[in-house]
Order: sequence, then structure tokens, then C-alpha cells
Amino acid sequence: MGHAGDMNLRLLAVAAATSLALAACSSSSDPAEKPAPGASKGTAKPLVEVSPLTGKAMKKGRPDNPVFVVKIENTDGGAPQYGLDHADMVIEELVEGGLTRLAAFYYSSLPSKVGHVRSLRTSDIGIAGPVGGQIVASGGASGAYRKVEKAGIRVFSEDGGAPGFSSDPLKVRPYNRLIDLKTVNRKAKRTRIPGPYLPWAPASGAKAAAPKAGAATTPAPKKATAATVRFSDFTTTSWALKGGKWVRTNGHAEAGKDFKADTMIVLSCRVGDAGYTDPAGNPVPETVFEGRGEARVFHGDEVTSVTWVKSGLKKGLRFETADGKPYRINPGHVFLELVPKDGGGVTLG
Repeated sequence: MGHAGDMNLRLLAVAAATSLALAACSSSSDPAEKPAPGASKGTAKPLVEVSPLTGKAMKKGRPDNPVFVVKIENTDGGAPQYGLDHADMVIEELVEGGLTRLAAFYYSSLPSKVGHVRSLRTSDIGIAGPVGGQIVASGGASGAYRKVEKAGIRVFSEDGGAPGFSSDPLKVRPYNRLIDLKTVNRKAKRTRIPGPYLPWAPASGAKAAAPKAGAATTPAPKKATAATVRFSDFTTTSWALKGGKWVRTNGHAEAGKDFKADTMIVLSCRVGDAGYTDPAGNPVPETVFEGRGEARVFHGDEVTSVTWVKSGLKKGLRFETADGKPYRINPGHVFLELVPKDGGGVTLG
């Protein structure tokens, strides 16, 4: 594939009698899974790569495009949100005024209509960096652009003349910008993906390595079928478990086409000052998406408390249980909520 780091995304498909075994290396702190017992040179099938964003095998091979990270408005003004049902992963982040914005990741599918597209933030370095994501935004402060580009992240911005932008005739600026990712991809180059975004569990259908009930230092998972994620006094995101998927109940997506999460993860993050204000004079926050903090993993009706660890802005996430053991995420579509450590939180229902 041309880059040694891309080997981090591969898995070995063994004979039909043997389940798929991951060979996806992430970092020195998250070693590769060993091939399943019984795999041999005579029984192995061709290598199949694993999606860095879902942990699932890419049976048709790697897409001929980079990972695009589209910044999407997340208020009534930008409703409806288009294209979320085609995203591989979604992250909600804090912006100025106590509001939030979405960063939707597209790799396996490139929709011709995504939006409504808004501006980037310096927080996006830590969000897009782990998979070499290329950011699609309608604009942004000059200082934010410089920091993002200095970090080595490519930006396709309408302000910078990027192709594929159009106007929604039913909306007004700045809430009317749409993007055709197929058009953007004609100007993009497939880039190196350092490794998986999350530490994926084996794709054999087994559950993630949840802590055992009754363990002395690790609490058992709690039960929940609803949750309220609080970002500020002005913004909360409500969730419900429906048909085995976690879905937003107060989201702004096009009817019937919201992102459906196999796993929803709430991460408590430190929030700093980006160093500039928006046109209304509001200080712009910067989510520090590195270090470590508390996290809750929602999968099915179980909620597991773990610690998230991210050793650098461009590093992938890993998780630890209370007794220091690795915790892996079931392959599938994941929604990450980056809530402020101070002032944010989650309530189970």
C-alpha cells in the first residue's frame, strides 16, 4: 500500500472454520491481535483490511479516497442535517456560546449532499488527526486555519476555493452551505492512515472486553435505555436505545436519516481557550482531545465506566478499566460526545 503505517489497518481472514482475527496494530501501548489458533500458510485467505472508523472488514478493499471530516451545523438554524446516515463515525464538539457542532467522518461512502457545512475549529486537529482526516469546512478564523494547516491537516474550505460547495435555496447564510464529497474527492489525494481510531474488539461477534461483575476494583456495567448528554446550559443531546441502536431524540437530521450508533461514548474532556473570539465577541473554546479522562461506553443497554487515553492529538483512542486492563470497542458505527470536564456531564435514563 506504500506506507508502513497502513499495515495497522489490516486483518487476516483465515479458513471458513476459523473466525476473522484482527491484525490491526495501533500503537506500542495497543499491540496487535494474534492470528486465530489453527491459522497456517496453507489455510490463510488473502489479507482484508479493517476500516479505521468502524473496525469492520473492508471486503471490497480500501476506498480510493481519504477520510473526509465534514463540519456540520448542529442547531435549528442548520436543520435539517443531510448525509449523517452515510457517515462512518460522528463526533459532537463544543463551540462558542455553549453550542455544539458535529464532525462527521466519511470513508466508506461519499455522499453527494452533506450539510449544512460550517467552519472549522482548532479542536479539529485532535478530532481529524488520528486517521489523517481531511477537513471540509465553509470557513473559519484565520488563526484557526493556520494552526490546523501547521498540524499537517489538509482543509477543503469554501473560503479557499474548494470545489463541491453549493447553496441550499431554502436556507440563508451561513446555514445554507452543502457539499458534494464526490466532487471534493477529485481534488483530494488518498493519504496515509496511521491506524484505527478506536481499539476494536475482534470482529467475530464477541462482546468487548467489559469488566467482570463483582470485580473488586472495577464496577459492573449499569443498565440504561436513555441518556442526556450536557454540554452547557444551552445545549444537551438526548439519546434513546431503539432497535439496538443509540439514536438522538432531539437531533436535527433529515427525517429518518440520522446517524444510528451501535456504540455511543461520552468522554469528559478538558476545554481551553482557542485564543480568539467569534464575530459576536464570544470566546472560542478549544477541546483538548489528548491526555486522559473519564468515559462511559453505551452499547446495547449496558453502560460501562472506563478511562480514555489519547497520547497525542494525532493518536488514536484507547480505553482502560478501573483495574488498568485494556477495554475494546465492538466494531460498528460509533458516536463520540466530547463533553466539557467542567460544566458537562451525562445522566442515565
